[in-house]
Formats: sequence, structure tokens, C-alpha cells
Amino acid sequence: MSSFDHYLNRILVAAGSEARAEGSTVIEAHHLLLAIARDGSPVLASAGLDHAAVRGALDREFERSLAAAGVRVDGGLPLATPLAEGSPQLGATAKAALERGFAAAHRKRDCRPGHVLLGVLLTPVGTVPRALELAAADRDGLAEDVRREIAGGGDGR
Repeated sequence: MSSFDHYLNRILVAAGSEARAEGSTVIEAHHLLLAIARDGSPVLASAGLDHAAVRGALDREFERSLAAAGVRVDGGLPLATPLAEGSPQLGATAKAALERGFAAAHRKRDCRPGHVLLGVLLTPVGTVPRALELAAADRDGLAEDVRREIAGGGDGR
């Protein structure tokens, strides 16, 4: 198994843990982002996006989405009821993020950890872009930083 395959497996397991902690049966792109941030991404870290910052931005995005639907949450979001067992499956946004990231590599053997982050950052709509906007993160700039790191032979994390 290649070092990329090990990395991808580690991120998918961690994303599954993030999903379970939220009580979700599905791994989505924001779970991948949380897993990458927890694993340690230099690109995210340079933008001040460690795991806590990403989690905070996602929580603010969820509260804002609820408010747009007319649901007010006083005192913050309630704690999720974690899933007791089972492995969350890949959801549509996670699959699409992985496909975008892999498509940025010339060949599968050229995939680097940065390709996973790139695919997440290139998510066009939804939770991830809204949360990154709330975190005042420049998604395009982050994506360019990841591309430069990949092109320079770095692993993108």
C-alpha cells in the first residue's frame, strides 16, 4: 500500500469518527475537512484553520442555516448524540470532493494528500464553502497554496 493510500485511509477513518460524533451515518465533505484539519495541514494551519477553528466555523454555518429556516438556537447548538456503532458511508459531497481531488492528479500514482484537501476546497456550494466564508478564509487562495505545494513535491498537509 502506498503512503497516499495510508493517508487516505487515515483521513477516511477520522472523517468517519467526525461523522459518528455528529450522529451522522454519512461522511460528507465537511467531515473530510475536519479530519484533514485534525491530521495537520500546513495550508489550513497557515490560514488559522486548525480543527477547533474549522469546527467553530461549521457550527456557525449550521446555526446560520437553521436561522434562515426560521429556527432560533438560544445558548448555542445542543450536543449531538453520537452513533453508537456502525461505519458511516461516503456521502455525495465527500465522494464528489474526492473525485475533484483525484481528477487534479495526472495519474492515480501522482495523488498526494493535498489532492484530498484540494477536492474539499473546490466544493462549489454547500456547507464547506459557507463555513470557510464565515471563517474569513480565502478558498481560492487556499486552493492555490495546495496546488503550489503539490507541484513542488510537497504532500499538501
